[in-house]
Amino acid sequence: MTFLDLEDAVAPLEKESARPKVVDAIKNLPWDDRVLCVRVNAWDTEWTYGDVIEVVGNAGERLDEIMLPKVQSAAEVVALDLLLTQVEKNSGLPVGHIGIEAQIETARGLINVDEICAASPRLETIIFGPADFAASIEMPVLTGGVEIPEYPGDHFNYVFSRILMAGRANGLQVIDGPFLKVRELDALRQYSLRTRMLGYDGKWALTPDQAVVLNEVYSPTQEQFDRAFDILDAYQQATEADRKGAVMFGDEMIDEASRKMAIKFVSRGERAGLTRSPG
Repeated sequence: MTFLDLEDAVAPLEKESARPKVVDAIKNLPWDDRVLCVRVNAWDTEWTYGDVIEVVGNAGERLDEIMLPKVQSAAEVVALDLLLTQVEKNSGLPVGHIGIEAQIETARGLINVDEICAASPRLETIIFGPADFAASIEMPVLTGGVEIPEYPGDHFNYVFSRILMAGRANGLQVIDGPFLKVRELDALRQYSLRTRMLGYDGKWALTPDQAVVLNEVYSPTQEQFDRAFDILDAYQQATEADRKGAVMFGDEMIDEASRKMAIKFVSRGERAGLTRSPG
């Protein structure tokens, strides 16, 4: 997925002039079949409706999603849904064509994350924004989304888990935000394992080098991918041929829960381009 930014990456005096540039990029650059998203400005600014009307109205056919930053309540997602419906109708697009990604970047947004994640059928992804969130809760740091050595543990573990539960309960993708020390790739790899092991689908990449690291972290290894297939084969044999609900697989008992976990690994690995090893 690639997103074009009209929010933090654009200076206030350039907000309106950036819109036609984004429209031109959507229509004329070679995006192949990737998911294409535009981050608009938050509802507490004067630019949100203009961003949506101009970008979706002029380039909505190729656009897949709108990302809404600093979401504070479910009502903000509903408002975007209603506006998108009107723009789609006026532009001759199917209603529901544009999906929504929502960013949790404030204390109020985290408190309301359950309602936010259930607010619209257009919602596809929930994203954590670490820098704005740190500012929102007055955390004494100057760089967001990195490790804090002075803290005895993971300072965002509760936040990561809270967003993940709300997202998964509503069938959403769950994505971690950026790691701002862009040249420290080893630190990125170590830090991103926190959300990967919790079950996040991915993390923002700010550079091509970061993307390489994150694709490795959030994709199964070949060994994990092959083992997942082996578990599925063994469980199918147990349930269909032997009519057993649980069976030993090496020194491990596997059952229906094992099948569900294995399916997730296979699905994630196939999206990453893995194929089962021969034999």
